[in-house]
Amino acid sequence: MKKAIYFMLLSAVFFTTLNLFVKYLAKFGGAQLVFFRALGSLFFTMSYLLWNKIPMLGNQKKLLIWRGLVGLTSMGLFFMSVNYLPIGSAVSLRYLSPIFATILAIFFLRERVKPIQWLFFLMAFGGVLMIKGFDPNIDSFGLLLILGSALFSGVVFVLINKIGRDDHPVVIVNYFMWISVIIGGILSVFNWTTPVGVEYLLLLCLGVFGYFGQLFMTKAFQLQATSKVVSLKYVEVLFTMVFGVFWFGDVYPILSILGTFLVIAGLVLNIMYRKK
Repeated sequence: MKKAIYFMLLSAVFFTTLNLFVKYLAKFGGAQLVFFRALGSLFFTMSYLLWNKIPMLGNQKKLLIWRGLVGLTSMGLFFMSVNYLPIGSAVSLRYLSPIFATILAIFFLRERVKPIQWLFFLMAFGGVLMIKGFDPNIDSFGLLLILGSALFSGVVFVLINKIGRDDHPVVIVNYFMWISVIIGGILSVFNWTTPVGVEYLLLLCLGVFGYFGQLFMTKAFQLQATSKVVSLKYVEVLFTMVFGVFWFGDVYPILSILGTFLVIAGLVLNIMYRKK
């Protein structure tokens, strides 16, 4: 259990660093951030597949392409939203994706939702309303962007469920990264901002932080039941909010903070109850 906790905390540190760098580099625009984020991760995914001689094209090519396109959309909307929202609020609201995934699964995967889960959903969305209603820094367009990101992230969960175990997880991620590099690269040409000096390294580090954040989270879930360590995943929100205050001068009203914790509580309770 201790090792799983360490891995989850390491994951939170890497994801927090990714979030802060995204905010810091927001001037480059969503498409360019997507391009560099994916480019940095491709080094790891391609190396893994080549080293282990795993076929890169996979088996379910249409679903893999759709997963990549939907994931690209979610990531791009998140990167765009940080121009309009405090980084901690953006991260916490993006975590609504499991709720969207559960609702979508009712229609596309024929999954059942226990009655009490709807209460947890209402808790989470009540938290969203508190964040929007009591935080003057929450821009309506930014809120729309981040909710769109959470929705498309929920679709990603459904597509991965459809893909199942017919394709290797790294193959799935590799498709996502290649599609993001190609489309992000094409879109960024129309509004390219040339990095200066160390900015090249910082942009490429987005992929490194994202890759290791995902790696350590996966290792934690492999060592311990998801329901036992999942709550530590949301430490990322706390880390991001705290560092956002000191680095970017973000301000969070008390009721907005309570709304954030209400969102997290609804998500954690939903996941823990669903696993029973």
